[in-house]
Amino acid sequence: MLDFALSAFVTLLLVVDPVGLAPAFLAATGGMGDKDKRAVALRAPLIASSILVVIALIGNWLLRQLGIGIPAFEIAGGLLLFGVSYQMIFGDRPRREAREADKALSEHASDVAVFPLAIPMMAGPGAIATTLLLSGNAADASRLAVIIAIILLVCLICGLCFVSANLIARTLGRTGNAVLSRLLGILLAAYSVQFVINGIAAVRASLS
Repeated sequence: MLDFALSAFVTLLLVVDPVGLAPAFLAATGGMGDKDKRAVALRAPLIASSILVVIALIGNWLLRQLGIGIPAFEIAGGLLLFGVSYQMIFGDRPRREAREADKALSEHASDVAVFPLAIPMMAGPGAIATTLLLSGNAADASRLAVIIAIILLVCLICGLCFVSANLIARTLGRTGNAVLSRLLGILLAAYSVQFVINGIAAVRASLS
């Protein structure tokens, strides 16, 4: 159980990348007062965690309704996560997140806590795929409870990073953010490849 919890926590943390979202939070809340920034920093993690918890709860049911086996989703999810890691390693993700934040402001989005912070930055395709993978591998209610607790913990970390966004941006600087994003991307790439390997192994075992 401890190994499962640690693996799930590290995987979701790498996908969401709370520290890497700090600059995007600053861009999305530019021009807001401190009170409004704190409100957004609280609401965005609440919205994202609600989305991911619902996905965790109905993940197995959704896969069964769609006729998708866990091995197939492991392979597809692993490939999707590899795409996320590729963007992190080669520096596309921070620029893409900044563009989405700027777009939300330029369109006078009524609530940046929903878009772009909660969706798609926190509860984006990678986080959704990871949650479905983890919930699909949860063999009992206790493991599902662990996944939900991990989702809440990761979103809490996001909230803390948002509140401390100015300090994080100044401390890491542009170079520090770039280095951290690439290191996390390499780790996420390894996790995504392992998902694909597990899916292929499960398919081979079912055919033998």
